[in-house]
Amino acid sequence: MLNKKITFDQSITEDGHIQVRRITRVMEDGVEIGKQYHRHVVSPGDDYAKEDERTKKIAQVVHTAKVIKDYKDKMKEQEKLK
Repeated sequence: MLNKKITFDQSITEDGHIQVRRITRVMEDGVEIGKQYHRHVVSPGDDYAKEDERTKKIAQVVHTAKVIKDYKDKMKEQEKLK
């Protein structure tokens, strides 16, 4: 029988970005026969309501008001340099 198993792993950068990797495995009778990756980033201040539960919990802890402010300030500074 074929089925699909989806898992996630995350890493956090020093400026608060949460790098999310979704791993989709195709299984046949308990044996992995295929795997696909999809990556995306959740930046400080982004809406993370549609993320998986683990990513939501990480964002709640990591994306403090200070981290969000520092990130937005950094982005403003980079825009000035353009």
